[in-house]
Amino acid sequence: MKNNKCNGVPVSTHFEAGRAEARPYNGATAIIKNKKLLAEHSCDEKERQQGCRTPKLDAETLWKQIEDVVVPQLRLSVIDHVVYIHLVRHSRLEGKRRLRFSILWLARNIHLSGGPTREAVRRLAAQGALRLIERSKAGHVAEVRLPEEIPGVRAHAKRAREAARLTGAMGIEDVDFLKTLELRRAIHARERGKCFYCLRQVPARLASIDHVVPRARVGCNSYRNLVSCCMECNSEKGERSAEEFVRSLYRGRSMTAAELKNRLRALDALAAGKLRPAIPSKGGPGSQD
Repeated sequence: MKNNKCNGVPVSTHFEAGRAEARPYNGATAIIKNKKLLAEHSCDEKERQQGCRTPKLDAETLWKQIEDVVVPQLRLSVIDHVVYIHLVRHSRLEGKRRLRFSILWLARNIHLSGGPTREAVRRLAAQGALRLIERSKAGHVAEVRLPEEIPGVRAHAKRAREAARLTGAMGIEDVDFLKTLELRRAIHARERGKCFYCLRQVPARLASIDHVVPRARVGCNSYRNLVSCCMECNSEKGERSAEEFVRSLYRGRSMTAAELKNRLRALDALAAGKLRPAIPSKGGPGSQD
C-alpha cells in the first residue's frame, strides 16, 4: 500500500515523497513542450465561468514576452527558463495567481533532480519573477508574476506587447531572420555597416550575424535577438550574453563609459522591439506564412 502522506500532509501519488531521479535533460525540448502547453491552457470564456479567476491571457503574446524580454533581461539560464515557464503554465494560464507546489513535483515534471530545481526557484524569487509567500517542508506557496509584473522588466514587457500588437498584421514577430539571405541582409542593413558591439565599420564580406541570447541558452532567430557584428566580436563573445560581453569590452578598455551606456540602451531597445529591420519585399512575412 502506498503511503500518501509527506511529512504528515496528505498528497496525491503524483506528489509522493522521495527523491526525484536525475535524468538526461534537454532544455530545448522541455521549453518547446512547455510552449505547446502554454498555448493549450489559455482559459476561454466558458472555462473562466467555471473557475478561472483572472482574465484570459494571450498565450502567444505571453510566450513572446518571456522569450524576448524576460529571458534576456533577467539573463535566465536554461533551467531557470524552464522552471519559470512551467510555473506560469500551472498558475496564471489556469487562472490562479498563486500556486502551491513541492520541489519534488516540480523536479519530476521537468525531469531534473531536486537540488538544481530548488536553486532555480530561489534565483527566480531573488529576481522578482516569483514572490514566495510560504515555504515549508510540505511545499511552497508562490505568487507567479507575469513579465509585466516583474520589477525591472515590466516596462520592457509592456513595450514588447505594444510592438507585437502594432506589428501583428505584418507578422514580423514570427519571422525567422536566419531563414533567407534577404532576411539576414535586413539585419546587417539595420546596423548600417557597423558592428553592433564595438561600433567599428565592418566590410560587408566580413560581417556576421550573432545571437544576443546565445543558441546554447535557447536564443531564437527573432530580429530582437539577432545583430550584425564583426567576426572578432562574434568569436570573442562566444556563449556569453550580449550585456556580459559589452561590459567585458568596457573592462578591457575597448570602449568608453559613454559607449557602454549607449550599447546597454541599444540592447534594451532591441529587446523591446524598437530596432525593427526593414522587411524585404521578397522573403518577408508574406512569404513566411
